[in-house]
Amino acid sequence: MATFSIAFGTATKNRDGKIIEAFFPTPRLNPSDELVAAVAEVIGYSEGNQVFEITAEQCPQLATAFASQGDEQNAQFAEKAAQSATPLVMVILASDEKPQSVAEGFLKLQLISNRLVQPHGTVLDGIFGLLHNIAWTNQGAIDLPELAERQIEARLAGETLTVDCVDKFPKMVDYVVPAGVRIADTSRVRLGAHVGEGTTVMHEGFINFNAGTTGVSMVEGRISAGVMVGNGSDIGGGASIMGTLSGGGTVVVSIGENSLLGANAGLGFPLGDRCTVESGLYVTAGSKVRMLDAQGQEVEIVKARDLAGKPDLLFRRNSVTGQIECLTNKSAVELNSELHSNN
Repeated sequence: MATFSIAFGTATKNRDGKIIEAFFPTPRLNPSDELVAAVAEVIGYSEGNQVFEITAEQCPQLATAFASQGDEQNAQFAEKAAQSATPLVMVILASDEKPQSVAEGFLKLQLISNRLVQPHGTVLDGIFGLLHNIAWTNQGAIDLPELAERQIEARLAGETLTVDCVDKFPKMVDYVVPAGVRIADTSRVRLGAHVGEGTTVMHEGFINFNAGTTGVSMVEGRISAGVMVGNGSDIGGGASIMGTLSGGGTVVVSIGENSLLGANAGLGFPLGDRCTVESGLYVTAGSKVRMLDAQGQEVEIVKARDLAGKPDLLFRRNSVTGQIECLTNKSAVELNSELHSNN
């Protein structure tokens, strides 16, 4: 059976010696059996999902093992790591299962942000309970019980310890910056986000972990956990998509290709290709929708969930009656190629 993933990187420990975060510069998905065997011989790995703390003395052997299988990036990292006093960690996941350690959780988040797997493409069950609440600072990750003392130490040394955020998830760009993206405010994209090539995230845009875009998108609103937005679709300013952590439950809310969620609109069911939700309209799965024919006459009233995934629909609110209406989206969404240019 093929190994799910292998990764070699650095770790941060708290004063109790527990790993609170881990960085993997070049994680591998489905590595070859030969690569796993070469590494296993150095670190003593046999089977299952395991985390190993690596010593500087092991690094030259690991560099040779990686190089023997053509993995030059990890080989070069191992050579450099041999000169470092930073804690080092190796994670081998024989299978894709619920993460059992902080290092495993961080590896899985980085697999998503490196675009090696898409959201829902790896098991993240229990990750909230697994990860520590961390102060992410200009001096790296600091366990919260240690923060006050570290701030005092910094001040006494004539320095300022800047806390960027207090969260279980750091910002993605401190670990990986995917090719071909623009992110106006990097703090609004969490590690574990999947940001497709050609995506622009504007200042008020937000992408949670285990969520994101597949390709070209203009994100000015909120993409909640669990949500995927298809290529060519835009999320308008102030718009929000209901995710698995914000009321969507087990339903995977998504947006198809070449669709538009208008400014200050909201979505609580899967939207198909070439669909539009007008500005200011929030449509949940249970919203009652008045279906109209080509002449604007009512055909039937359905719940929005009955329209999940169906293409070429325009959702609007009748300005007189207040009813949500749905009709054929006659004009395809034309995306602004200049806005979407990442060059």
